[in-house]
Amino acid sequence: MGVGRNFRAAQVVRKARDFAASRIAKPGPGQAPAWLAAVESIPPSEILTRPYPIQHTEPKKRARRPSHNLFRPTQIVYPEDELRQNFYRDHPWELARPKMVLEMDGKDARYRDWSKGIRQPGMALSGECVVQRQLYLMENHGLTKAQAYDVSRKEFYKLRQREEIENRIAVEEARMVGAYFDKNILEHSLDAEDLAFEGWKAWATGNIEKFNAEKDKEITDSGEIPDTVAAGLEEELPAVAEI
Repeated sequence: MGVGRNFRAAQVVRKARDFAASRIAKPGPGQAPAWLAAVESIPPSEILTRPYPIQHTEPKKRARRPSHNLFRPTQIVYPEDELRQNFYRDHPWELARPKMVLEMDGKDARYRDWSKGIRQPGMALSGECVVQRQLYLMENHGLTKAQAYDVSRKEFYKLRQREEIENRIAVEEARMVGAYFDKNILEHSLDAEDLAFEGWKAWATGNIEKFNAEKDKEITDSGEIPDTVAAGLEEELPAVAEI
């Protein structure tokens, strides 16, 4: 006997709505399940066949067998992904710099003109500037990935060096007029590390002394001479023998 098609999943919303409106359900607010509104707005699919997903990459022509992931959504890959990965692999400390992820109207990328250079108004200097500048040079000036990376990277180095010089001069001028600066993040981290090490050192020393005391007590209870006492007797015995 064959098994027919099962359409019970498509009737879940109707069944839940009828049950909530019936007298069997408890009266009062919140009698309908919390998921009912979401399933009503986005109902389950009634197509029994699995649709072929949109291919974001070209399929391999040399593939002899069809892929097992034929009906799974393909991975979306952008050209900037590889460029961004290469930059942060060469400059890992740039990831430690704070970044502004807040946008004004969601269209901030339209206000950037990468033909004018790596510095853009309203955007802090970061690795993303290098990536976008490199992509612009590759698409509009016909440069290779390595050539565009060298051009954008050198521009980035000059601007970063200028920022560091300006910050150092500003600190020196502020100290000349009596300003006082607290420790930076690195110095605070080193102090916290030293404090944690001293705490661990005290804990380890206390445990070692406790272990040695328990060991000497066990040896004393068993009638044997502790190692510390035996070592002291060995030093005194030669002196008594000479007398």
